[in-house]
Amino acid sequence: MATRKIAVLVGSLRKDSFTRRLAKNLMLLAPPTLELEIVDISQLPMYNQDDETDTPPPTWTEFRGRIHDADGILFCTPEYNRSLPAVLKNAIDVGSRPYGQAAWSGKPCAVVSNSPGALGGFGANHAVRQCLVFLNMPCMQAPEAYIGGIATKLDGDRLTDDGLRAFLQQFMECFATWVERHAD
Repeated sequence: MATRKIAVLVGSLRKDSFTRRLAKNLMLLAPPTLELEIVDISQLPMYNQDDETDTPPPTWTEFRGRIHDADGILFCTPEYNRSLPAVLKNAIDVGSRPYGQAAWSGKPCAVVSNSPGALGGFGANHAVRQCLVFLNMPCMQAPEAYIGGIATKLDGDRLTDDGLRAFLQQFMECFATWVERHAD
């Protein structure tokens, strides 16, 4: 299999968030056929169609280019109020424009959600997936990754739960296969 470039989007702005630490662990557990890099979404101005001119905000243009260059996308999201965080929705919106030129179209992807609670970000996971259907992104259906009780599974950046580590490694192996099957 070829090495595939994967853009990792972290739906939390806090630099030491559980979601960011989980994303870093996923990157470490990925097979060598995936080259993963976190794409910063914190500086993207809120999407406003009035700014979609011949010279859109440079951060939009750079972000869209990075998504276009990726072979696949890994969405890592916490759950805010039973849905996805505004910063992640904004990134999805920015990448979906201009109309007919979405950077996302056809990109294989997967979603990993987490929360300190027992449901593991189920609502956020499915809110992201709802967007992906419209954006024509083949999203890995299984295994699903809802990581509950995340606060008890990390010590700093280190994943302390061996069962979760094994699951996440399997998840990333399945994702590598998914990307290879669906990448252009």
